[in-house]
Amino acid sequence: MARRPLPRILSTGGASIARSREMARTAADGATDVLHPLITVTRGLRRLAAAGRRKWIDTPKDRRGPLLFLVGAVILVVVFVPYGPLLALIVLMAAAGWKGRDPKPPAQTGPDASQVQRLSAVYEALVPYFSVPEDPNPLYAHGGAWEQAFETYDFDGDGRFDRLSIRYPAYFTDGEAASRARIEQLLHAKLGRGREYHFTWDEEGNHLTVTVLAPLPTGITAQPFVTSPGETVLGFTDGTAVQRTLPVVDGDERRDVPPVVWRTGPRSTEPHLLVAGRPGSGTTSLVRSVALQALEDGDVLIVEGGGTGEYACLVGRSGVLAVECGLAGALAALEWAAHETERRLIAANRARQAGRPAPEDTRRPLWILLDRPSALGHLAAADGRTDPQALLQVPLRHGRAAAVTVVVAEQL
Repeated sequence: MARRPLPRILSTGGASIARSREMARTAADGATDVLHPLITVTRGLRRLAAAGRRKWIDTPKDRRGPLLFLVGAVILVVVFVPYGPLLALIVLMAAAGWKGRDPKPPAQTGPDASQVQRLSAVYEALVPYFSVPEDPNPLYAHGGAWEQAFETYDFDGDGRFDRLSIRYPAYFTDGEAASRARIEQLLHAKLGRGREYHFTWDEEGNHLTVTVLAPLPTGITAQPFVTSPGETVLGFTDGTAVQRTLPVVDGDERRDVPPVVWRTGPRSTEPHLLVAGRPGSGTTSLVRSVALQALEDGDVLIVEGGGTGEYACLVGRSGVLAVECGLAGALAALEWAAHETERRLIAANRARQAGRPAPEDTRRPLWILLDRPSALGHLAAADGRTDPQALLQVPLRHGRAAAVTVVVAEQL
């Protein structure tokens, strides 16, 4: 049997039906918006009538007569007062509009079921650490009430903890770093991994406040930073860590962010820098940023053990003494750096003994930057040559007095 074609209304009318439904829905929405005041007033009149009916039913029978007389007197006064009916109608419509408003949902006064479950889980996890069998009235006990232990708590839009204030017993050894570390590690797991937390221990009041820190900015590129001589920006942190801010360009906007500043110089408490991280964590990017900042008022010597050409952009720039990627060049450059450190020390000592200021060339900062020197160390061991890192003993030991700074970046 041959197949018969479907009727036109079924085969080609689907689009027109969908358009008709959409038009009807749009018209209904428009009518609802236009008639919303009328709907509100009508709902208010209905509620006022229901309230009046309840008031009439609740009124004793012996008081209904005086009530009717009072209502009638009010109506007569309104009728005979100039513009009384109009004013009464306006007041009635206003009262109906107010009464007919959509009721707001009641504000939530406590945590919901999922939040209660999270709070209970954190409470139960803290029981082994904040309780002892000798306590007659323990604050933490299995199956106990978490309301007494957690004073305040906040959740974000995803239902995860945003802030938590915890009470703990006075016998907890909060003065020991190991005890605090165990609690912080536990809370880091129970409150949700993948975020950074700030723990504030109040040892006098036996309180612990855990706050979720905002993600650190990651889109700020290397740029000229507004710093004093001897200051190097290593990165940026949250506002609770430092009170200082720096103006930076983040994308298309300028804003002030709190920096992590490393101070170098003859009185620096950390004259050298060791950068360690996993592959892809940004160790090379940090060393490049340090190199760009060091070139503003100093000379830079770079030794790249990876041989990937990450510092090729600095070759030939003013202030860049050398960029070495091979073993022979690295050994020669680091040997020169060791002799240069000794020369600066001798020149500064002679000038001090003669009562003169140190020569200008000995006061100009010299930066020795090494990225993955262990790779060159393996090559040197295979060839029976000196490990390049062994040549850093003199700059590391006497670099602060000679204005020599060493930065070593290594992958874990």
